[in-house]
Amino acid sequence: MVKDLPVSRARRGAQVGKLIAGQAVRGAGVTLAMVRDTEEEHLARTERALVAAAEDIVTVLGSMKGLAMKAGQLLSMFDLLSVFTTARLSAHQRERFQRKLTALYDQSAPVPFAQLRTVIEGDYGRRIEEVFAEFDESPIGAASIGQVYRARLHDGRAVAVKVQYPGIDVAIRADIKNLALVVRMLRGVAPALADHAILRELTTRFAEEIDYRTEAANHATMAEMFAGHPFVRIPAIVTELCTARVLVTELIDGQRFEEIAALPDAERNRVGEILLRFYLGTMIRERRFTGDPHPGNIMLAPDGAVVFLDFGLLKHMDDAAVEFELACVRAAAEYRSADLRALFVDYGLLEQDSAATADLCLRLVHEVSGWLLTDAEIRVAEEAAAAALFTFVDPRRGYFEHWRREYAPAEHAFARRVEYGTLALLGKLRASGNWHRIGREWFYREPPRTELGVLEQHWLDRRPALG
Repeated sequence: MVKDLPVSRARRGAQVGKLIAGQAVRGAGVTLAMVRDTEEEHLARTERALVAAAEDIVTVLGSMKGLAMKAGQLLSMFDLLSVFTTARLSAHQRERFQRKLTALYDQSAPVPFAQLRTVIEGDYGRRIEEVFAEFDESPIGAASIGQVYRARLHDGRAVAVKVQYPGIDVAIRADIKNLALVVRMLRGVAPALADHAILRELTTRFAEEIDYRTEAANHATMAEMFAGHPFVRIPAIVTELCTARVLVTELIDGQRFEEIAALPDAERNRVGEILLRFYLGTMIRERRFTGDPHPGNIMLAPDGAVVFLDFGLLKHMDDAAVEFELACVRAAAEYRSADLRALFVDYGLLEQDSAATADLCLRLVHEVSGWLLTDAEIRVAEEAAAAALFTFVDPRRGYFEHWRREYAPAEHAFARRVEYGTLALLGKLRASGNWHRIGREWFYREPPRTELGVLEQHWLDRRPALG
C-alpha cells in the first residue's frame, strides 16, 4: 500500500538512483561469486539476485507511479535479459524475473482508497454515492498515473472508473525534469538520441496525459473508429462522467494477457493476428493509432473479441509519413537497397554523405523488421523485440557508429515504437503467423488471405465514413 506518493524532483531522482546503484552492487556480487561457485551454486545465486532485483524494481517504481512506473512497464515488456545475459542464465530464471516485473502492469502497490475518494468527490463536487449506485473500493488495476475500480451507475450500467493519483501531476513534472538530465548526459555517446524528437514528444504527450479529458476524447475517437468491428472492441466511454482526474468507461470482463499467453497455439495465434491488425494496421489505414501497446491494455472477451484499453497517447501520422513507411517496406521486401537508402536520405533519416551504404541500410532493416518482410510462417521469439532495439545501439553489430548522429522525425520514431511494442506482445504470446502476408493488405493493397482479414474487409466495406 502506497501511503505517501513521492512527488518532489529530488526525492524521486534519489529513489531511482538508489535503485540503479543497488542493482549494480548486486550484479557485481554475482559476478565475483562465479569464481568460487559451482555451476549449480552460480545458477541458484543468480536466480536469487534476479528475483531480488525484480522485487526492488516493482517496489520502487510501482510506488513512485508516473513516468518511473512507465519505464518499469517498458522494462517488463521487453525481454532485455535475453540480450545482456549469457547462456548460463536459464529460461526458468528469465521467466521468473519477467513474472515479477509483470506486476507493474496492473498489480503495483495500491494507493489507499480514502485518497482516491477525495479526488473523485473533488472533481464531481458531490459525494461518491450520489454519482454511483455501487462502488467497489478494492482496485482492479493500477496504471502509471491512476487506479481502476469497478462500479455501477444508478441506471444499472457496470463501469470501470480510473482515478488519478493525488499529486501525480507534480510527480510527472519532476520525472520529466530528471529525464532531461539523463538525456543531456547521453549527448557525448549518442547525440541523435539525446536530441531525439521522440523524447521531446513523449515528454510533452505524457504531460498531456495528466488531464483525463484528453484521454476521454481519444477514447471516443477510437470507439467510433471501431464501432461494430468483428473482433476488436473498445469499451464505450461515459463522457458525461469524465473529468480532468476521473475517467469512466463501460466495464468489460475478460482474460488478462498472462491468461491469453497460456491458451493453446491456435488461440494465441489468432490473438496475435488481431494485435498486428489493431496496432500496425490502424496506423497505416487510419493514419491514427495508439502509441502504447503493452499487456496491461489488452483483454480477451468471452466472445473472442480482443478488448483494447487506455488511449492517453493517440498519435496522428500525416500522409507523407505513412507513404514513406510503405515505400521503405516495399523497397526492403524487394531487396532494392539503393532505393531504400535514397528514401532514407530524402526523408531526412540519413545524410547524403553518410558512410552507411545501401547494403548496410538494407541489412539493418531486415535485422530489425525481418519478421514483417519475410514471406514465411514465423513464430516470434520472446527476445525478438529486445534484439531489434539493441541492434541500433550495440556497437558490436556495426550500425551504431553510422546511426548515432542521425535524427529520426517523431512520426518515424513513433512508428518504430509501435512496431517493436507489437513485436514484444507477439513474442510474449509466442505467436505464429505469416505476418508478411497479412501486411501485404496494407503494403500492396492486396486482398486479405486470412479469415480474420476477410471479416475485417467486410466490416470496412460497410463502415460509414468517419467524421
